[in-house]
Amino acid sequence: MSRRGRKADWDRLDESDVRVRPGKGTRPRSKRRPEHADARAAMVVGVDRGRWTCALDGRPDQEVVAMRARELGRTPIVVGDLVDLVGDTSGRPDTLARVVRVADRSSVLRRTADDNDPYERVVVANAQQLLIVCALADPLPRTGFIDRCLVAAYAGGLKPVLCLTKSDLAGPEQLLEAYADLELPVLVTRSDQEPDEVRERLTDQVSALVGHSGVGKSTLVNKLVPDAFRAVSAVSAVGKGRHTSTTAVALPLPAGGWVVDTPGIRSFGLAHIGPGDIVAAFPEFVEPVEECPAHCGHLGPPEDPDCMLDVVTAAGQARPGRLESVRRLLASRARLDEYAD
Repeated sequence: MSRRGRKADWDRLDESDVRVRPGKGTRPRSKRRPEHADARAAMVVGVDRGRWTCALDGRPDQEVVAMRARELGRTPIVVGDLVDLVGDTSGRPDTLARVVRVADRSSVLRRTADDNDPYERVVVANAQQLLIVCALADPLPRTGFIDRCLVAAYAGGLKPVLCLTKSDLAGPEQLLEAYADLELPVLVTRSDQEPDEVRERLTDQVSALVGHSGVGKSTLVNKLVPDAFRAVSAVSAVGKGRHTSTTAVALPLPAGGWVVDTPGIRSFGLAHIGPGDIVAAFPEFVEPVEECPAHCGHLGPPEDPDCMLDVVTAAGQARPGRLESVRRLLASRARLDEYAD
């Protein structure tokens, strides 16, 4: 067959019924996302290996297990977060809902593994107050750890409350004197009495509890929430407790409110917090600090000889004890104190 004949045969072919598979990227992916108008509000009360336990409408009797929706990507979700759920929200065994939205946080309790760790961890979200649990004896109180918890509370928007346990073993007077100028709410408990004052303080609030292992935090939680069944650690012979809580969990209080029991920790890194975050928690120093030189750490001489905090204190506009307390917190953040893990 001649070349002209072969060309004529090709011209007669009809390719209208041939299915052509489109190449990748020929159809742009839509950026529109479902509105999920039927989503139900919930509070995250527990996290375990990519699954989140949520209380629908903040009600402890309506718990749902959920996974993170694909559109959220790697959005972090922690205990205390307020989320929206879709899918099966019945809470029946072997059912799974999806978290499709995470609300803006009103407060965050953050920490890093140490002061050189660039990765910050959000421990609890949306808590109104931070209960810093410290034993008066067995183990001995560590003011460096308390100071660092105070720094994290001030920077994260939580109201700090100092809770001193084991007052049947030692008196609180010396420790109270060290924090008098900070005007902290202080609760004192003992093992042979009910923590009624603590219970009243936590009612109708979302409160995070933090403390070294062995200070009696789990014992306190067991008294506040009788059904918690939290393990109680025994203090070892060297004064360091064994870890009993391994992840943060929100527990409902019988009279209303939630208490978030956090894992016992031995260090509280503050790599994510700057000096200004601390000073901002003290109203009398907010305006003067704006006149400080650039990069002022507000520690005073010799580190910061031109700090304006000294000027306003000398002029009688702030109490010297308050400035001393603020600088102790700043020193703790900068690792200039004698804080030990």
